[in-house]
Amino acid sequence: MAFHFTPAEGWSAGLFALHVAAFFFAFRAIRSARTPQGAVGWTFFLMVLPWLGVPAYLVFGDFRYPDMVRARRASQISSRAGIADFDDRKPSAEAEGDPVRAGFEALAERRAAMGNAADLLIDIAAFDAIFEGIAAARHYILIETYILRGDRTGLRLQEQLIAKAREGLRVHVLYDPFGSHGLGRAFIARLRHAGVEIANFHARHKSRLFAPMRLNFRDHRKIAVIDGEIGFTGGFNFGDEYLGRNPRLGPWRDTMVRLEGPAVAQLQAHFAEDWHWATGESLNLNWRPKEAANGAPALVLASGPADARETGSLYFLHALTCARKRIWIASPYFTPDPSLMNAMRLAAARGVDVRVILAGERDHWLVWLAGFAFLDEMRGSGVRFYRYRPGFMHQKVVLIDDTTAAVGSHNLDSRSCRLNFEASALIFDPGFAQKVAAMLEADFAASTIDARPLADQPVALRIAAPVARLFAPIL
Repeated sequence: MAFHFTPAEGWSAGLFALHVAAFFFAFRAIRSARTPQGAVGWTFFLMVLPWLGVPAYLVFGDFRYPDMVRARRASQISSRAGIADFDDRKPSAEAEGDPVRAGFEALAERRAAMGNAADLLIDIAAFDAIFEGIAAARHYILIETYILRGDRTGLRLQEQLIAKAREGLRVHVLYDPFGSHGLGRAFIARLRHAGVEIANFHARHKSRLFAPMRLNFRDHRKIAVIDGEIGFTGGFNFGDEYLGRNPRLGPWRDTMVRLEGPAVAQLQAHFAEDWHWATGESLNLNWRPKEAANGAPALVLASGPADARETGSLYFLHALTCARKRIWIASPYFTPDPSLMNAMRLAAARGVDVRVILAGERDHWLVWLAGFAFLDEMRGSGVRFYRYRPGFMHQKVVLIDDTTAAVGSHNLDSRSCRLNFEASALIFDPGFAQKVAAMLEADFAASTIDARPLADQPVALRIAAPVARLFAPIL
């Protein structure tokens, strides 16, 4: 017997199904969200705006998350099986008297590597150094990036990689499909035709590609390795805006670190894991880089959503807890979870000089708006917040006292701490820390202190900021 619905009945049935789906997804979010804030944000969104919340949850939500965690961990084990034991996964004896270093070693589950040279690369100097390294490569090149564009900067990289591939070098490029969503097929095909091995981060996991805009399991790492001897990490991606060519954002402020020494093998290991995740292939690489004369201890700490613990959050928490004199943080965004905010308050209360420098301009509306609500909650905490004014500030840097500095891809936001794949290099050396301090002091001088309460902001901002904050865990 066939059933026939009038348009009104069909509309009512569809609306009922939508609300049932919203209720089901809200229940799922309550059970599976990694934070109470995430559960509240999704539940509110789904129940109040189901016609927007249901499609958004299908794209951004936590579907198949346990399966993906298991698959990622299996891939890590497989990739590590072919890696030489370059890193003893026991805390080093040298770190016993250094709680800062010992804590980071415990989080990374490997000891800091001795004998590393670390060069601080500011703004365009980073691109110059990376392209110089590519030009000098003799055996292989590894590139991992969140954003790869087909613009002038991307074409420059393409030309160099093609030239090296034609010289007979192995060239491997890994990019994130969300961050590089505008990358054309012709750009990729030209690289492959020349012998460059290029893959997107989710190439082997089609189940995640049913929603191209999905943000979970986003590869936000920036890694370049030359011959296993030289490594780069930090904030730069390959796009024209990173050279200040976006008039709206203005000059681009970013930082990288160039490494030579055994820490390069640690950086390379994370690329190898990610390459195996994307392709199923294990790479034959140089795992014995030479030690640098008078080199410093260094450690590469990577985090991701498949970690057994929330390594990204613990990275910031440990830094804030261990700081005795100062902790200076550079991050374009500020949407942390309550534990990080409380750690910042506590550090300031015990007399630590806590400063955070943020982007003065916006590149993403929601995370920019949400930041105003978080900053307002931190008023009177003793933490000083700065807005960088000359252009867009994108660097991710942490300075702890006078001894330890980190440069990498970790942002001070919930997504970076819990949902993205990130990597940062920690250098345990007073000389390097001094250089980072001088760099940040120049940035503070080019910034203004953010002291304007949300109540004094324009009406639209006062309304939008608290609403945007609800979605901070998924921004």
